[in-house]
Formats: sequence, structure tokens, C-alpha cells
Amino acid sequence: MTPLLQVALGGALGASARYLTGIAATRLLGRGFPWGTLVVNIAGSFLMGVLVVILLQFSANRFAPFLMTGILGGFTTFSAFSLDVVTLYERGQGGLAIAYVLASVTLSIGALFAGLSLARSIAT
Repeated sequence: MTPLLQVALGGALGASARYLTGIAATRLLGRGFPWGTLVVNIAGSFLMGVLVVILLQFSANRFAPFLMTGILGGFTTFSAFSLDVVTLYERGQGGLAIAYVLASVTLSIGALFAGLSLARSIAT
């Protein structure tokens, strides 16, 4: 199976799992806080850590497109972000890791506001 097909199939499964997890979290914990997003971000980051070790241990990187990029990418892109931060830190680039976190969070939220503003200005 080609890597692109692995990613596509895994992405469909991961996105479906995200949707179902969001529903379950809302039913269990309520609507007053984005519990579904928090749960998938934490679970996805945990699973990314587990998969990195397992795939490396068993020389099974051929499954990375399906499992990591596909399933976990569809489940949450936060897991990839978390892996990037930890990788920078473990390479001794702690300052760069902090800068990446700050830039990612600040610029992503800023971009969302910019997108809202642009879309609202066009829609009205």
C-alpha cells in the first residue's frame, strides 16, 4: 500500500475516532469546556510517544504513515506538534522548543482571529 493511501485511510479512521471521542467527552463531562479537544490532544500526544518508541524498537517505520500521520494526524495534529517540541528539547535545543511553542500557539490563534475577521468582512 502506498504511503499516500496509508495516510488517507488512517486519516479517515483518526477523524472518525476524534468525532466519537468528542461526543463521548461531551456526554461524560458536559459542554462548558472543550473537553473533547483536550482529551484528543492529550491522548494523541500520549499515543504519539508510545508509537515513536514501538516503531523504532521493532524497525517498523513502514507503519508510520498509517499510524502517525494518518490515524493520529486525523485524530489530532497536536500530537505531531508535541513530538516536534520534545524532539527539539531532546536535541538540546530547549530555547528553540520554547520559541516553537510560543510561536505556534500565538501565531495560530492570531491566524484564527485574522481568518474570522477576513471572513466576517466579506460575509457582511
